Amino acid sequence: MSATTPPSPPQRLAAPPSHSSNKLRNSTPIRSFNRKDFSIRCEFENSQRWTVRCVSGTDPIHIILKPPSIPMASAAVLGSSRKNSKRVCLFYCNEMKDLAERIASQSDAIELRSITWRTFEDGFPNLFISNAHGIRGQHVAFLASFSSPGVIFEQLSVIYALPKLFVSSFTLVLPFFPTGTSERMEDEGDVATAFTLARILSNTPVPRGGPTSLVIFDIHALQERFYFGDNILPCFESGIPLLLNRLQQLPDSDNISIAFPDDGAWKRFHKQLQHFPMIASRTIDLYIAMGY
Repeated sequence: MSATTPPSPPQRLAAPPSHSSNKLRNSTPIRSFNRKDFSIRCEFENSQRWTVRCVSGTDPIHIILKPPSIPMASAAVLGSSRKNSKRVCLFYCNEMKDLAERIASQSDAIELRSITWRTFEDGFPNLFISNAHGIRGQHVAFLASFSSPGVIFEQLSVIYALPKLFVSSFTLVLPFFPTGTSERMEDEGDVATAFTLARILSNTPVPRGGPTSLVIFDIHALQERFYFGDNILPCFESGIPLLLNRLQQLPDSDNISIAFPDDGAWKRFHKQLQHFPMIASRTIDLYIAMGY
């Protein structure tokens, strides 16, 4: 303890609040005195600063806790590290390789991971996930393409395997839901294959962070979200905003009309395309009947 210009006569200081007694007893304070306003500055080993100020001999002592300041450069680095702390390991099927590479080029937070797609002599898949131990605790996504029944089984095998590798979260991106148009029964005996595929995807194992997220673009009917079980969270996105931007960039954007193939398509998308004149399917049928 060191003092500079001690007051005359010396005054008795009130004890610090009881809740801070442990901090004062376990640290070595450094005090400085000033004759004008009788201020005391204390610094402790825990990097916190206590300012004790007594304006006059009769006023109470005020203790203010000031948190340690963070340099602006350090704060910027800390904020940047937090912003980029979430990295995604993106796997993909063979058909989606080009798209996956384009996606990864848009962000440094996406890291491409590879899968070896092979087959045995009988034609059944022989698959291998490279560096499986390296994705433990990571956010993992798989870019799928169910373009034909023949590729669904091998991709489902990978989809079921990835969440079991102790990953933090798992996101399945399926841009096109192929059986979406077969979502209802019109006659007894019809098989709603959309419900079948939804049940298969709903059996995806649950990763550490919770249910799998399933991203689908422009599914045929929004009510198909109720076909999925609780182990998967369907997230329906749309490419209509991209279509609108492209149409608005055309030189004759003021002379464009939107034609729908049927009433179902009109019900599904007409609210998103209300900025353009619309032609319903009945009008198209009338034009065809009239020879246009």
